[in-house]
Amino acid sequence: MDIWQLPVAFYFSVSIDSENAPFNEVSGLDVEMEMESISEGGQNTFQHQLPKQIKHGNLVLKGAKLPLDSKFVSWVKNTLENDFGTTTESKLVIINLLNENAKPLCTWTCTNAFPVKWAVDSLDANKNSVLLETVELSYSTIKRS
Repeated sequence: MDIWQLPVAFYFSVSIDSENAPFNEVSGLDVEMEMESISEGGQNTFQHQLPKQIKHGNLVLKGAKLPLDSKFVSWVKNTLENDFGTTTESKLVIINLLNENAKPLCTWTCTNAFPVKWAVDSLDANKNSVLLETVELSYSTIKRS
């Protein structure tokens, strides 16, 4: 990649179990190492910082309200509206940042993802915009390639 051909943040794709999902915003692609502070006996000028574990937040997907008969909405409904009467189905989520030829520049792969929150923007008679909904997914691991 030429230094003058910097990637743009608006050209990306989201697929959930190999099916394209139409979202216009993705966030939560962050990973952080949690640290543990250890004090050394008799030493008051510093603490040892040791790596504890890797953590990440939820994957947040925003887009136009999808029809109730879509596979994605059915999966979210089955997960969040069944009072734990059925097992939670996890899925593989892949986010690709694309170049001008629609080829992946960078890929984030989230394993064992399942919905944990589903929200719809406020209904407002004074706004002239598309109704957006937000779905948050918890996941086990995230890998960047």
